[in-house]
Amino acid sequence: MTHSLNDRLAEYAAIADDLGVDAVALVPGPNFARAVIHPFMSHERPFMLVIPAKGAPAALVPNLELRSWDLVGFDGAVFDWRDQDGYDAAFAALMAHLKIGSLAVEGQVMRVFVHHAMLRAQPDLRIVDAEREISAPRMIKSDDDIGALKAAIGISERALLRTLEGVRLGQTEKDIEQALIQNLFAEGAEDQSFAPIVAAGDGSARPHAKARADYAVKAGDALLLDFGARKHGFAADITRTVFLGHASDEGQAVYDTVLRANLKGFEVTRAGVTAHQIDDAVIGVLEASPYADRIRTKTGHGLGREVHEAPYIMRGNHQVLPAGTVYTNEPGLYEIDNFGVRIEDDVLITTDGCSSLTEFPKELTVLKC
Repeated sequence: MTHSLNDRLAEYAAIADDLGVDAVALVPGPNFARAVIHPFMSHERPFMLVIPAKGAPAALVPNLELRSWDLVGFDGAVFDWRDQDGYDAAFAALMAHLKIGSLAVEGQVMRVFVHHAMLRAQPDLRIVDAEREISAPRMIKSDDDIGALKAAIGISERALLRTLEGVRLGQTEKDIEQALIQNLFAEGAEDQSFAPIVAAGDGSARPHAKARADYAVKAGDALLLDFGARKHGFAADITRTVFLGHASDEGQAVYDTVLRANLKGFEVTRAGVTAHQIDDAVIGVLEASPYADRIRTKTGHGLGREVHEAPYIMRGNHQVLPAGTVYTNEPGLYEIDNFGVRIEDDVLITTDGCSSLTEFPKELTVLKC
């Protein structure tokens, strides 16, 4: 990422120009955070940064955020509004100032009421969804981005080690989840990347299971933990599956299959490969096994300021992946009412291959608990 605010905003001006629209709008979220660095919440108050293809940017800012907005170092026009007055007049002033006819927005982030407010201010405004193009600069991570990801991952792995050392038979999934959360913050997390998945036994067969307060873990269970710390605005996302007390022959065989699929992902990943090619290789290992009917998910997704962001590692996505891309390599096998196994690493694509940002061991582990 370039370091000055004006340089970062110029990237979005270029996107507007490439799209053939007059301007790009950003609202609080990952792209907004990348542009202005300082964090701002998305709440009931409209907050928007508009970057024209040509000319100076402008911002619509809730009045109570003005002093925080000063820290950004923004030198464009600012249109503020107060709760007691409403925001329609500010939108009208913003649009009159910009004199634009078309606007590209983030389709996955822009909220409907903000969309409507812009059209009330300028009914003939052409609004286009350019989520992919606006988010594209985030796909290639800078050295600072990678440093933040490594910090988040390191916190996560230390928390996982502490959590696994404390697992005992008879604890509930909820007990283990609470210990994991406490350990994340004890290790320095600023926040969680997402609500953790802590699932044992038949719960581990549900890829997005919720921790149960009424399920006590028992010997022979697979215990799956999918979680991450957030640090410096970036999110970790890792999964490890362990067995408690002992692993059955079936458990060992399924785990070995998932591990081989995970390793295949590293084998085929390099700059210039497509998301389709990675997923095809990884899922191909699972499909060639006796457990093909247990496949429920794609290989993974991009990782950065958001836990799930481009690129999505799936068949049919022929997007070419450049060096600097980070994605999750997380094959899994899940048999409903039995158990599931997932192994997830955070992978950095490099010019000559890839490297794993996660370092936590992934050989089959049986906890003596």
